Amino acid sequence: MVDIKQTSAVADYFVVCSAESDRQIRAICDEIEHSLKEAGVRRHHREGKEDSGWVLVDFGDVIVHVFSAPQRQFYEIDKVWSEATPVVRIM
Repeated sequence: MVDIKQTSAVADYFVVCSAESDRQIRAICDEIEHSLKEAGVRRHHREGKEDSGWVLVDFGDVIVHVFSAPQRQFYEIDKVWSEATPVVRIM
């Protein structure tokens, strides 16, 4: 998770993660949406398909990107947001 408040007006935070399969991308997105809905947070928008290797889930101040490993490497999103402040990094 990176803090993008100083580098973008789009959101406050980006959460970026990788998944091993289309099924895992769907499961990650569905669980995040379910957990946040139970906490009273609703998604604004969901974009992309699991089989494309990239799904974006927009919760307003927080945007979640779930990538397949090849798509994450191709788009180099970690480099794109390298000026953002890291908040949490789990490997």
